[in-house]
Amino acid sequence: MHLAQRILAVKPSATLSINAKASELKAQGRQVISLAAGEPDFHPPEHVLQAAKDAVDQGYTRYTPVPGLPELRQAIATFCSEQYGHTIPANMTIATNGGKQGLYNLFQCLVDPGDEVLIPAPYWVSYPDMVSLAQGIPVTVSSSPEDNFRITPDDLQNHVTDRTRIVILNSPSNPTGAHYSQSELDALIRWAVKRNIFVISDEIYDQFIYPPARPASAGPWLKTHPDWIAVCNGLSKSFAMTGWRMGYVVTHPDLIAKLSTLQGQSTSNVCVLVQKAAIAALQGPADFLAEQRKVFQKRRDLALEHISSWPKIQCPQPDGAFYLFPRVDAIYTDEIPDSTTLCTKLLEQARVALVPGAAFGDDRCIRLSYALDEKTLISALDRIKAVLPS
Repeated sequence: MHLAQRILAVKPSATLSINAKASELKAQGRQVISLAAGEPDFHPPEHVLQAAKDAVDQGYTRYTPVPGLPELRQAIATFCSEQYGHTIPANMTIATNGGKQGLYNLFQCLVDPGDEVLIPAPYWVSYPDMVSLAQGIPVTVSSSPEDNFRITPDDLQNHVTDRTRIVILNSPSNPTGAHYSQSELDALIRWAVKRNIFVISDEIYDQFIYPPARPASAGPWLKTHPDWIAVCNGLSKSFAMTGWRMGYVVTHPDLIAKLSTLQGQSTSNVCVLVQKAAIAALQGPADFLAEQRKVFQKRRDLALEHISSWPKIQCPQPDGAFYLFPRVDAIYTDEIPDSTTLCTKLLEQARVALVPGAAFGDDRCIRLSYALDEKTLISALDRIKAVLPS
């Protein structure tokens, strides 16, 4: 069998691989706690579940337009208009099979062979491979824990060339939870649009920002620069609908048309039952989001308190998402030289699944998710501390 070079160059998702290993150990009867998955432990709201059930009873079993049901696109547009502070028309939206497909399709539509994409690091594991699959060149722009993993326009400028086409921003961030203020985000976007560099803003964690931090978005820039901005989002995290695969992209109508053309030749529409549930989610009550934020913030603070007792390990306080990204390289030795070895040791000896920072472009760190109940979270953190070198 001959396999294409493009697929041979793609690395498996580190988070999915860790989860698979943890599941394998669980199947063997070992009591493994996974802090690897970026998946809320809440259930979707009842009105969302009911909408999906009603859609079945009402006979929604047919194809829909590729970019989504008209009423879904309008629901996305109305929801985003309220978030961004200006009117977003429905033709600036497309429903995608998860936020991941929205990002993948954007790179396929915007990147030519040899084009460079600036990717602030630490980054979500799939960004570089998505760029490579579009025959682009991922260019890492490193940040540091001392700056709470945030970059500046000067950092971007140090990596720009005449082949730079796109910068991708992710706030709050996976894996660090770092969040830009609106003024910080505006400065990055202003730098990009001034140089005709397209901005993709991945805002999948935008509903999980913890006081005193305030929400920030690239969405307001769509009013003046819709041809240079795309916002990618979805319902996986905020509405606990990870397995439903419901994402969306908001950008210029001309780019939406191309995204729809590409999607029409790959997956076509999002599952119609999921679309109907998404309408209910976007149009229904959102008071549960405030409750989720309180729960996640409490878990964050609890986890940070525990980690502060780990010798030689430092962890910046994140303002969003549900991840911590502690710096652990101070405990590296000849036997534990990197984050992958450390995570393997913790999985085998502490029976806790974590993701090595190397998967996110920063081998000094490891990522843990606190999207699970407090009792289990504390148990996992205690197990980790017991195995770490003193």
